[in-house]
Amino acid sequence: MLLSSDDLGFMIEGVFSFNLGGHTLWITTSHICLLIVFLTLIVFSFFAKGAMLKAAEVPRGFQNVLELIVEFLDGIVDSTMGKHAKNFRNYIGTIFIFILVSNLSGLLGLRPPTADYGVTFPLGVLTFTIVTIQKFRYQKVSGVIKGLCDPWPFWLPINLIGDFAVPISLSLRLFANVLSGTVMMALVYGLLKVIAYAWPAVLHVYFDMFSGAIQTYVFCMLTMTYISGAMDTE
Repeated sequence: MLLSSDDLGFMIEGVFSFNLGGHTLWITTSHICLLIVFLTLIVFSFFAKGAMLKAAEVPRGFQNVLELIVEFLDGIVDSTMGKHAKNFRNYIGTIFIFILVSNLSGLLGLRPPTADYGVTFPLGVLTFTIVTIQKFRYQKVSGVIKGLCDPWPFWLPINLIGDFAVPISLSLRLFANVLSGTVMMALVYGLLKVIAYAWPAVLHVYFDMFSGAIQTYVFCMLTMTYISGAMDTE
């Protein structure tokens, strides 16, 4: 298991290293778990494509599961973003599934990739980039400057800090919540080794499933809120 070890296992550990251009690079537990999540999603997508190519008018089995997932994600995006939903369904759906599967990977004994700030921070930066692009697209340069100077021009530095805090707050919230669950489970397995059988499953249900699903929902809801706010020209 990549989640726990003799030294409690909540830190990222090097698995093996290699030299590239005179530098030593490490493949860590985070890289391996992230690769497993990616491969899982890729395999799932191939099966999903095959099922939809043979889709029946009355869905059942795997097709029914796929349509339920799509309807659920579309419903969340539509209810939050309204007329702009169609442009962001794919993005929100993608990050929702990726974050959720990453959080749930702890159930398989993996170290959730989202417990690594190197994974959550790029997600925050990607959202920040989309928000910034939409601001300039819908509010134009004059609108962005006006917003930064609201309510008074000397408020500009504070508003800039607020804007640049978006990727940090998004990524830290997800990272900290997932990491805390990882640390708690590592402590349980590391300190209660002999008696840590069966009953920790209850903790996994909370930290990996319930908390993982909540953090996925919160990240995506905040992402949609920030993007919708950037497109608000009123």
